[in-house]
Amino acid sequence: MSRPSAPFLPALTACAVGALLAHAALAQPAGALGEDFIYRVRPGDTLIELATAYTGNPSNWNPLQTLNRVITPELLPIGLELRIPLSMIPERPAQATVAHVSGQATRDGKAVQPGERVAEGSTIATAPGGFVTLQLADGSTLTVPSEGAVELQRLRQFEHSHLTDSVIRVRQGTVESSVAPAGQGVGRFEVRTPVAVTGVRGTRFRVQAAANGMQSEVLEGSVRLQPHAPQAAPARTVAVQRGFGAKVAADGRMSEVRPLLAAPRLGPAQRLGGGVWTSAFAPVPGARQYLVRVSRDPQGALPVSSTVYATNDIRFSASRAGTHYVSVRAIDELGLGGEDAIVSFEGANQLMTSYGLGVSSGSGGLVTLTDY
Repeated sequence: MSRPSAPFLPALTACAVGALLAHAALAQPAGALGEDFIYRVRPGDTLIELATAYTGNPSNWNPLQTLNRVITPELLPIGLELRIPLSMIPERPAQATVAHVSGQATRDGKAVQPGERVAEGSTIATAPGGFVTLQLADGSTLTVPSEGAVELQRLRQFEHSHLTDSVIRVRQGTVESSVAPAGQGVGRFEVRTPVAVTGVRGTRFRVQAAANGMQSEVLEGSVRLQPHAPQAAPARTVAVQRGFGAKVAADGRMSEVRPLLAAPRLGPAQRLGGGVWTSAFAPVPGARQYLVRVSRDPQGALPVSSTVYATNDIRFSASRAGTHYVSVRAIDELGLGGEDAIVSFEGANQLMTSYGLGVSSGSGGLVTLTDY
């Protein structure tokens, strides 16, 4: 007996195909679209249960049935993207935590410190060479690289679940996010710029805002991109999948959705002397530049420096001891950054005492050996 083709699967009910979807992901919250939270229906779901779980009121099944044009509330079509108005979902205030700071960074004009709690409405800004990583209540991370500024326009958490409702407005520069890293699904996570809204479904992505528009690059999962003219309301929605990106011009016009450039094939890190390292790799076809970033972790959530090179002849270093990680991405003619390649290297070599302790410089720092 042949299996049903894909176009017929959405019409099957939860009871009919539960066995076929035994390996489906447990978390089905799928982000938001406009002012609606989106939930992708699983086997066994009913409107009454979902209304109770997310709105706290089982009687809300009736308006949900009308809104979603559901015929039989106890037999929901598998895979249906059920819309639940965010106005029906009780929320409580949430905060972000500063997980990492390198260089100069501020919160509302005052220096920001690791471990600091950041409330809704705050603006985080980084100076040249500065980096900040925030962690949200659901474990999502938000990194603001050098010369960036973002406003935490909305930081809330669903009252009856772990999901968060976060809206980030990029005023300047780039935001790099890892959303719902535990795979539990997304409530609402939106990054807004003057010409586009990027709505996330559970992913790792970048958004960059500049005077000439914005760009979005998706590394994992998918996003819903809503380009719009300045001061206009978002309208049409464009899906951008993993490994693709798009640019939106200052007037709201969008480029084609195109594949991101491949990751460079980095060789092992090699010392050049004076604490400086390099890594050899062949030029990436289509690359106009290369972004080289050093971080204290392989995920890039603890960045310490970033440099753009016009060719594949790159250099990098770290002023602190210990293992560091350099990521290199190719940038195309639209300014879209590609996939990252990562190699590890050792940071500055500290002068140690016979007890294994770093030698103080007398000015609050540690003595390092720059030629080794």
